[in-house]
Amino acid sequence: MLKNDPIANILRVDLEHKSYAVERREDLFDQYIGGTGVASKLLLDECPEGCDPLEPENPIILAIGPMTGAYPLASKTIAMFKSPLTGDLGESHCGGRSALAIRNAGFGAIVIKGKADIPVYLSIYDHAVHFRNATTLWGMSSNTTVGKIIRANEAGAGTRSIMRIGRAGENLVRYACVTAETYRHFGRMGLGAVFGSKNLKAISISGKDKYPVSDIKEYRKLYDEIYQASVKSALMKKYHDLGTSVNVNVLNGIGALPTRNVESGKFDQANTISGEYLAEHYLGRRLACTGCPVACIHIANLREPYEDEPYFYKTTSISYDHELIYAAGSMLGIGDPEKFLKLMDQIEKVGLDAITAGATMAWATEAFKKGVITETETNGIKPDWGDHLGYIKMARFIVDPPNQFYKDMALGSFQASRIYGGQEYAMAFGKNEMAGYHTGPAGYIGFAIGARHSHLDNAGYSVDQKKLMEKEIEPETVVDELVKEEEWRQIISSIIICFFARAIYTPDIVVRALKLAGFDITTKDLEKIGKEIYRNKYAFKFREGFKIDASQIPKRIYETKSPVAYLTEDYVNRALKHFEKLIQP
Repeated sequence: MLKNDPIANILRVDLEHKSYAVERREDLFDQYIGGTGVASKLLLDECPEGCDPLEPENPIILAIGPMTGAYPLASKTIAMFKSPLTGDLGESHCGGRSALAIRNAGFGAIVIKGKADIPVYLSIYDHAVHFRNATTLWGMSSNTTVGKIIRANEAGAGTRSIMRIGRAGENLVRYACVTAETYRHFGRMGLGAVFGSKNLKAISISGKDKYPVSDIKEYRKLYDEIYQASVKSALMKKYHDLGTSVNVNVLNGIGALPTRNVESGKFDQANTISGEYLAEHYLGRRLACTGCPVACIHIANLREPYEDEPYFYKTTSISYDHELIYAAGSMLGIGDPEKFLKLMDQIEKVGLDAITAGATMAWATEAFKKGVITETETNGIKPDWGDHLGYIKMARFIVDPPNQFYKDMALGSFQASRIYGGQEYAMAFGKNEMAGYHTGPAGYIGFAIGARHSHLDNAGYSVDQKKLMEKEIEPETVVDELVKEEEWRQIISSIIICFFARAIYTPDIVVRALKLAGFDITTKDLEKIGKEIYRNKYAFKFREGFKIDASQIPKRIYETKSPVAYLTEDYVNRALKHFEKLIQP
């Protein structure tokens, strides 16, 4: 790397003593590039073995990469921590302005440890960390209001990022998220609960630092090449026009849209919550992460009359994409777009991960219908498919539990089903709730073997659609392909490129870009580094007790017809056994 690049600066924050220091780690960035590579190594080294995820010793690690701020679509921040939802690797990615703000502040990574004695938020600018009293912000009902207050009181307008938690994080819901810039999130694995456990309400960060390139003429040439590829790509146009919500009708058409807790792969009301319908009737604007020319973030405007004031209306802006439509729509049997948007608005306000919240409420609905739980547990709610008002109440009860059942719901569907029953239809993999794809075996194998159990780990759903729907492939071959893809994605998330742009950032392009940032790396080197990062993640997972356990795969996936006929228990078990041989140390 270039010797004068501030990317190698690690900011270390001690909440207990309200102190901070900056450490220079060129060796770490030279070896692991940045982002996921650096963060996973820091987590492996600095998180005490066996620590409780909600104890002060669990570090929060935020990391960016050397291409952040320099190239189009290099817009993500990686968060690493021990997950309170799964008990092992916690990894979440966030866009917005977060990555550029950290870069401009003069850091490549931030490590936060300890617990403050009172609620605080961090204000980071001019290479200093200020510990602000957040007791008046703690307990506010709306996450959005907290952001507005901090925005009015901190420097750096226009370049600043404000990352904050809602009531879910304060109350240690194991799948609480962290919101940045209102419409972006560290959504998965419970980072919000880790913030809450440390009495950390928010982080505001900004700066004006500059960073070097080795050859400005070649840099401009490469930047223009990547930019043109981005704006002229048909794939990027799809993300701009409709975003990932274009998948709703596509998946529904092939019987792959999880519906009513995956009782079906088809939803008869899919069209009215599809990307096409929402764009035509509700789309208010599109937004982009900093440095992105695509603008895939779609914001719906929901116009509602005030109950007691005729001809007076309020307009609420609500972000939507495929995963949110699945989790708060088809998975719960909600096909009315306004009911879906109202439920999403409540989930956003309290700061829950929508995917886990939706899947957990879907489990509770089926458990209620089958008599596994009753109104005694649900506190009088009769959860039913399509009943958005009941789900809004449930979301509130998960955050502020009136009884033990909702305290258990706050642990996620995996843990709740172990307490009350219905494990066979609790749709979690590796204790993390599934994303919105019932495409076939590769999708579910991908959830099970992915290091963070996310659909974006290895895109198994894409293997189903592009290959397995055409011909049968041995499960061992599928696993080999998924692992190879996941190893490459470690590089993409270490240079911090949006996964939507992975077809543009080929290995050759990555090598050229890294060379201008001072990295003397070949495509073969990238393969080796990707494998090492991937193994570091699993070293942490196994150390913290992770097991590849076929018995924890929900039986529901074999009961509901998918587009791939051979989604069978034997097929999945063979795949998991093969993966275990590959990955075990």
